[in-house]
Amino acid sequence: MNPPTLTDVYAARPRVARVVRPSPLMRHPLLSLETGLDIQVKHENHNPTGAFKVRGGVNLIASLDAAGRRGVITATTGNHGQSIALACQREGVPCTIVVPLGNNPEKNAAMRALGAELIEFGRDFDEARERVEQLQHERQLRYVHSANEPLLIAGVGTYALEIFEEQPDVDAIFVPIGAGSGASGCAIVRTGLGSRARVIGVQAAKADAFTRSWRSRTRVVGEKADTFAEGMATRVTFDLPFGILERELDDIVTLTEDELADGVRLALRTTHNLAEGAGAAPLMAAMARRDQLAGKRVVCVMSGGNIDRATLARVLG
Repeated sequence: MNPPTLTDVYAARPRVARVVRPSPLMRHPLLSLETGLDIQVKHENHNPTGAFKVRGGVNLIASLDAAGRRGVITATTGNHGQSIALACQREGVPCTIVVPLGNNPEKNAAMRALGAELIEFGRDFDEARERVEQLQHERQLRYVHSANEPLLIAGVGTYALEIFEEQPDVDAIFVPIGAGSGASGCAIVRTGLGSRARVIGVQAAKADAFTRSWRSRTRVVGEKADTFAEGMATRVTFDLPFGILERELDDIVTLTEDELADGVRLALRTTHNLAEGAGAAPLMAAMARRDQLAGKRVVCVMSGGNIDRATLARVLG
């Protein structure tokens, strides 16, 4: 499996553009005042499905061959699944999605509304993914992995093209890491364009298998992913994005659950945007590193806004 290149990201752009307009890159005066930074937010939460993942789903499903169009199956905690469901609905491809038990109910409802067959299984994303890998053989479906898919990574990388076209002299980009497709796409574009910008990942301290693997260069498996930020709730690393980020990622920040909740409140207070835990995490990571970022141009990727009402009430309460 070869990693995508900058050429692949450019090739994905016209397919992505059928569904996704360039998302806003915005300065928010209150956020700049509170952080003390020259900071902009890439609002991927404004996309269809409310998250960056739609870019990858549209690119991959539009590229399927005849065999793949008989039907696809995937595992998700929500944003990836919504992306695949929307793309399948547009392309007329049957879609089956496995989510963990107790998954975000509003993301589940959104996937069903997009026409997907939803199966609830397992205690977390990784157990749901293992179930998909069994069902794909039984049902003879095209398994769409949430990260080990070059076309997914090329598609999501189009958001980074937009960042560098609008802010070519950016110094640091903060990106949340779950499976790693978003950070991988950003790093591929950064390196391909010859930029000196640093790509900095953000993870939940209670779901830090990627962080420990990246820092030690020895891949580890976590016992659990006990975070409300489901977009970062993975216990394992995946071959393709880990291989890319092992080479390309410049740094990583981990945040506690309290800091992630602070991030949701910070996003709401200073940008008037509703961000899910993973989407707000880059803002708090930039805040944590603000002494090192003084005088730098910073972009934070607000990767999604699909927080459910119960979690939001708990965070705001």
